[in-house]
Amino acid sequence: MGGSGGAALVGREREKLLLRQALDAARAEARGSVTVLRGEAGIGKTALLDWTAARAARDGFTVLRAEGAESEVAVAFGALHQVLRPLLEGSRALPPYQRTALDRALGLAEGLPPGGFAVGAAALALLADEAARRPLLVLVDDLHWVDSSSAAVFAFLHRRVGDLPVLLVVSTRAEGAAPEGWAARATDVEPLSDDDAEALLRDRHPDLAPGVARRVRRDAAGNPLALVELPRQMREEHRRGAVPLPERFAPGRRLERLFAARIASLSREGLRVLLLASLGGDGSGGARWPGGGGGDGSGARWPGAGGVDGGGAWWPGVGGDGAEAALADVEASGLARLDRTGRLLFRHPLVRGAVIGLAGDEERRAAHLALAARLPQDDPRRLLHEASAARGPDEALAARLQDTGTRIALRGGDAEGALLLDRAAALSPDPDGRARRLTWAAVMSARGGRLGHAARLVAELRREEVPEDVAPLFAYAVVYVDQSHHIDFASSFTLLPAALAALTAPEGPSFGDLAEQAFFKLLLASSYTADPRGWRTLERHRPDVSEVARLCLRGWADPPRTAHGAEEELRALSGRMAAGERAGSAWLSLWAALAVDGTDAGPSLILGGQHAYATQGSVAKARFRLDFLRGRWSAADECLREAETADELGYHCNALLFRHYYAHFLAGRGDERGVREMRARTEPPARRAGMRLVTDHLVRLDALVDLAHGRDEEAYHRLRGLMAPGDLPRGLAWFHLPFFDLVQAAVRTGRRAEAVAHVAAGRAARMDRVADHHAFLLAAAAALAAGDGEEADARYAEACAVPGAGQWVFELARLRLDHGARLRRLGRRAEADAVLDAARHAFEGLRAAPWVEQCRRRLRGAAHRGDASGPAPGGGTATTGVALLTAQELRIARLVADGLTNKEIGAALHLSPRTVAAHLYRVFPKLGITSRAAVARALTGA
Repeated sequence: MGGSGGAALVGREREKLLLRQALDAARAEARGSVTVLRGEAGIGKTALLDWTAARAARDGFTVLRAEGAESEVAVAFGALHQVLRPLLEGSRALPPYQRTALDRALGLAEGLPPGGFAVGAAALALLADEAARRPLLVLVDDLHWVDSSSAAVFAFLHRRVGDLPVLLVVSTRAEGAAPEGWAARATDVEPLSDDDAEALLRDRHPDLAPGVARRVRRDAAGNPLALVELPRQMREEHRRGAVPLPERFAPGRRLERLFAARIASLSREGLRVLLLASLGGDGSGGARWPGGGGGDGSGARWPGAGGVDGGGAWWPGVGGDGAEAALADVEASGLARLDRTGRLLFRHPLVRGAVIGLAGDEERRAAHLALAARLPQDDPRRLLHEASAARGPDEALAARLQDTGTRIALRGGDAEGALLLDRAAALSPDPDGRARRLTWAAVMSARGGRLGHAARLVAELRREEVPEDVAPLFAYAVVYVDQSHHIDFASSFTLLPAALAALTAPEGPSFGDLAEQAFFKLLLASSYTADPRGWRTLERHRPDVSEVARLCLRGWADPPRTAHGAEEELRALSGRMAAGERAGSAWLSLWAALAVDGTDAGPSLILGGQHAYATQGSVAKARFRLDFLRGRWSAADECLREAETADELGYHCNALLFRHYYAHFLAGRGDERGVREMRARTEPPARRAGMRLVTDHLVRLDALVDLAHGRDEEAYHRLRGLMAPGDLPRGLAWFHLPFFDLVQAAVRTGRRAEAVAHVAAGRAARMDRVADHHAFLLAAAAALAAGDGEEADARYAEACAVPGAGQWVFELARLRLDHGARLRRLGRRAEADAVLDAARHAFEGLRAAPWVEQCRRRLRGAAHRGDASGPAPGGGTATTGVALLTAQELRIARLVADGLTNKEIGAALHLSPRTVAAHLYRVFPKLGITSRAAVARALTGA
């Protein structure tokens, strides 16, 4: 508690230390960070923000603040406007594109923002400009009540403040979903300890009798608001302990009821004023009187403090000096007070809920109408007030809500637009009109991040008859919910073909770029499942869609045969994309980039630059995949946190994919237990949904683990189940990754002919013409398949010379590991050690311990092998001996030398006896022996 009204903050040493450290890092080290404070109502989150603001101001920070408002969730970018308002004068220094994006999003200029994340980029530039002068603190209170458009921008910013002297601190309710797209771990604001609760009670209620204070501490359970407010519900004789306390003196479980008695004691005029402030306020105490602040978040002054309408005339039913009397009544109750600027501030946000809950229906209706009358006709807040006051269906109001909601959605405020369409549907007198508006609300809700609400709307619509003219839109809504929420792709193949046929017909309905978005959803389902029905429909509509859609189809349909030149074309296309590119094209661009591991092919598509238009979750998925491929494995834990966030938000398909990407990091590090746990979480839903993108690559991840631990034979057989040597099958997404793995496993198990055949298939398919990563993997596979011949050095050099080879950290290290082992076999120790050291250093940076150990074993190889790979008598190089054995073959040979049977060896190494025998079939000729009895002599005497 504390912080409100200048009171001291009691306790909270853990939270204060965390916030002090973050402030110090921003001020002294120019290092930004994010803190999410999470806790129940009344626990003191706002007090902590107040404390942080006061300390930052003393330390020379610029302090910016926004407060979420339940009554303003329909005002797109409203909370962002609160934060940026003090900096808007500086927006003139922004590049024209960014300034335009910001002005349009905040309603300061006409027109649509030029891109989904352009607003975020402009906001970041504005904050960076201010942070160049002074460290910056951005506070967002009640994030769970912030409009979705602002919340998306705050989520965008929180990933990008690390290199700036900017501290972002937000608070949110414990029972709410985690903020979308936030990787920062939440700091739970716990109940006060008993000592701190006692200190707070002594400070606020020093007259409480000891026994009464103990009872309050027990009933309040460490909640600061309850500690302060419960004693105020008591009669004086109870406070003094003169008479026993009632069995329950807290009126119900909800903390809002702590204010019920004081609300009931207000005069009629005072209650009316407080109700108007509650319904028209900002949710945290500052009453934003319609007409006084113009919707810019500044709020309006109390009538009389600034001359708004000459005193009491503003308040319906309060005339003359009534406003001043009402104010005196309200302040005497302690429920609200005026600040020095004339703004009415609630004691606590919970006062609003209590006031609204205790008012009668007619009182609330009259208040809504009064608030609506002071706002412009097209202001979404006016429309929501009018909708709340409506007594029944009203087509005229429903049409206005629909029109305004559509305009808000076009500005990037899908979630806010959905809210208005939802209200419009409720007011629709005609069933068809209601269904049309609900359909639009479902689509906007899904795109705006309110997926759970979209699912409820879709379920409701499925029980009704949807008009034919919105059938394609309904199909899109159903598919969106099924794919993202239910992890079910069946409707994609049953509904989208008809929707695409209707949307691309000459006289078909027009829904903006819905055809592109429907095409993308079908492409997504087909890429995940490899269902031929989807590919056939997509191919049929290839002439009907944009260039980027056709490119995306080529990238995913059959990559070894259709994706040639895709990365190069995507790079060129990205440069030509116009500002304000529509959603469908931007989704397709992002997915096309993922098909070819697009790193620098349109980086703005991945990193959220001006052309990006995708949710935070989708951009995060792309980023984590690239983090794995490019060796940024410190992102692994963040990937798992994103999975938890996605589940909380209802994006269960995203959660599954985040966990699948997390399993990649685990597999690369050889973490068998971790991969097994992630398989248990991801494989059952993926298999039910037919998601081969996941199930196929789970096989590949098991093979990676095998390779890490030297179980090369097992790895080979797993990968052989995905693709036969010399065959690049259809329907295997990201085929290039197991392509390289299979060649490495084949070479390590002595199957060089199979490796050569596979490389030949890659060359015949012109795999190197797909993208840079494909080119590197083909060259690396060719180097491994070259064996110990003279061309191997040239092939290795060619692989390392592929443009951008160094960015594929993990695969390059694996190539170096096996190349170093080859150089060891050839007796070229100095070269081998340099190559193996480079591989070891890379694996250590990835924290891939089993691979590090493989490097160390090879660096110690001479001691273990008796240097059998050294020069042979006569100056040649030995072509037989221990040096020719793979790691698995050497392990088996040593166990044979120890006297173990094939069955015992199989049990020790988790192999079948038949597999052990197959290994020995290759071991004997390499060692130049013909019996098990000779193995020990060959190992020690070679």
